[in-house]
Amino acid sequence: MITYTKKDLVRRVSETMQVPLNQAEPYVDAVIDSIRGTMLMASPECRIELRDFGVFEVKETKAKPKARNPKTNEIIYVPSHRKTHFKPSKKLKDFLRQPLD
Repeated sequence: MITYTKKDLVRRVSETMQVPLNQAEPYVDAVIDSIRGTMLMASPECRIELRDFGVFEVKETKAKPKARNPKTNEIIYVPSHRKTHFKPSKKLKDFLRQPLD
């Protein structure tokens, strides 16, 4: 499996926009920081929709008063919390569903 980092994204943006790496990096940082900041400010839920890419959501989970620890079999209480979810766009989903040759 190949792992791509922020540096790889900066390089792709730099090539696409035909600008030096040091000019592209602040823009990539700004987009990532904006998405992160919006998700952190969610109270308690939010939805960030990027057309032709997908939707990032922060959702609130329900409390689970009778969850079980599988290791010790102990019954525990899990309080409600927030979780993230990503749903790819139809365009992205259709591409990912193509068979591998």
